[in-house]
Amino acid sequence: LIRTPPGGIWRGERMKNQHTDGLKYLKIAQGNLDASMKMVEDDRYCVDISNQILATIALLKKANTAILTNHMNVCVVEAFNSDDEDLKLEKMQEVEMLLKKVTA
Repeated sequence: LIRTPPGGIWRGERMKNQHTDGLKYLKIAQGNLDASMKMVEDDRYCVDISNQILATIALLKKANTAILTNHMNVCVVEAFNSDDEDLKLEKMQEVEMLLKKVTA
């Protein structure tokens, strides 16, 4: 098990494969955001622009859910399957911090 610092990168194949759904949603959201900006530039109807922005927000939430689900299924499970008590505590603190952000 490889520890990474906060904001660090773990380049394992297992993690990369698990991020596929999150990346898919992020790419779609990027396209929606580009479309939203084009709609503003083209002076489109405000409600249509707002609907496009709301669709982008929904996709970002889906991406976040996919990434966090992966974190729970891979990183947290691996930590709890290890004998490293400090790592277990660290993962629980990460989850607690993320829950506070998501529910704020």
